[in-house]
Amino acid sequence: MTAERIRYYDLNAYLRAHFGCRVQKVSVDAGLTCPNRDGAVATGGCIYCNAQGAGTGASARGQSVTEQIQSGKAFLSRRYKANKFLAYFQSFSNTYASLETLAGLYDEALAVDGVVGLSIGTRPDCVDDSVLSLLESYARTHLVWVEYGLQSMHDDTLRLINRGHDFECFKDAVARTRGRGIKICTHLIIGLPGEDRNRVRQTARAVAKLGIDGVKIHLLYVVKGTPLERMYRQGRYTCLDRDTYVSLVCDVLERLPSHLVIQRLTGDPHLEELVAPRWPLDKARTLNLIRQVLVDRDTWQGKMFRENKPSESDSA
Repeated sequence: MTAERIRYYDLNAYLRAHFGCRVQKVSVDAGLTCPNRDGAVATGGCIYCNAQGAGTGASARGQSVTEQIQSGKAFLSRRYKANKFLAYFQSFSNTYASLETLAGLYDEALAVDGVVGLSIGTRPDCVDDSVLSLLESYARTHLVWVEYGLQSMHDDTLRLINRGHDFECFKDAVARTRGRGIKICTHLIIGLPGEDRNRVRQTARAVAKLGIDGVKIHLLYVVKGTPLERMYRQGRYTCLDRDTYVSLVCDVLERLPSHLVIQRLTGDPHLEELVAPRWPLDKARTLNLIRQVLVDRDTWQGKMFRENKPSESDSA
């Protein structure tokens, strides 16, 4: 192996192969909510999620889906010379509404010139078969990704972070989504309370065998106004340092099959919201360190993926 080899399969490479050109995601805030906030499942949301839920607040400011995409297109066209785009419904749970509402949102996005597909962030408990059939209808003519937040395979961790669903719920959603032409992306978080290296590796092994198409890896960082901030200030949560995070990301990559699209390797905290740690603000350095550690280990995505290895134990 050499330093020049491609050591993980990133989203840009996938989209270029699919469309033959640069394609960028445009974030859309649809003004939806989450059953983990409105009382249907729980209130307060996950311990790391603030009132905006990773959203831009554009919907609350009165910006339509079309206006948000047009604004995002203008910026991304200048920065990346892109002329094709995926509408990324990011904030909260973007399948959590009536079918009529969802169809209106998705139709509006796809009607914008240059939008070639959808990427829809949601929860595994927010996709009944009628929603999946709607997404399947779009997938016949467009690229459609559904992004399921999982974070960890460990149910005790999911209870601790107040996810409001268990691993079985996630597996059921994946099984019902497969075979419909919809691409499946799974969100994982590294640095969750009580999660050691072995647990992170177990989660990677477990999701690798479920027939998903992509993964997003996030760092758990502390955001203002969240239960996690209270835990952090009370000394009940300690943030990961950069070197530990980088090492764990490489562990995860090694255990994922080489065909999975790695959509993200770390998060993008907002400066005005971030409490700790501060190092994620230098995203370029973190990405460079991940690439360097892969080279130093002489490792790559899929090196340790073994299809028949049980996921319940991982001491390797």
